[in-house]
Amino acid sequence: MPTVLIIDDEQDMRNLIELMLSKSDFQTIAVESGAEAYPFIERKEVDIVLLDVMMPKEDGFTVCEKIRKISSVPIIFLTARDDNEDKVKGLTIGGDDYIVKPFTSSELIARIQAVLRRTGVNKQQFLERGVIKLDEASRKVYVNNQKVTLTLKEFDLLQLFMKNPNTVFSREQLLEKIWEMDYDGGTRTVDTHIKTLRLKLGKISKEASDYIQTVWGIGYRFDQV
Repeated sequence: MPTVLIIDDEQDMRNLIELMLSKSDFQTIAVESGAEAYPFIERKEVDIVLLDVMMPKEDGFTVCEKIRKISSVPIIFLTARDDNEDKVKGLTIGGDDYIVKPFTSSELIARIQAVLRRTGVNKQQFLERGVIKLDEASRKVYVNNQKVTLTLKEFDLLQLFMKNPNTVFSREQLLEKIWEMDYDGGTRTVDTHIKTLRLKLGKISKEASDYIQTVWGIGYRFDQV
């Protein structure tokens, strides 16, 4: 099911929304500010955002504008004010819908489902290379149709490799792209993550494990042989 990111500074409201969505099997991530939300959006871990308008520090409109600079993820505004000007502003700056508090569980779920249908988020986005299938939307990986559980960085590594087959990446490049770190002489973490990724893929298929090849003296590449 889609993952919903809830951004609301009120703990009780976050808890209530999570309870509402859990009954329809949505996955949820709840945060109290835009600052906490941006990393989840940048990593493409969420399918839709529920964004409160009235928040301290950064209000919902400001957060929406910042999100739109990094992502096209659907955004539904939540507000206690039934003000037409606010609705127009929210939709103009990039919002996809607007819900006035208080709202019922059925209304919230219907609005979310409508926006997901309209934006096409529910359509699965698969990368397939040989026996490996990677679902970018849900961040799930399958080998011979069997699910493989990967950590965040293992998934990011595999996704990068599968999007760039036969491209050699140095350890320094992988540190920069996946860990967003400048090379400081320590590349052991790259080797460790590659090793565990190969082991997890290899438990189901040695062929899948062999796709990730070591280029001696340089780094790694994904070579579907």
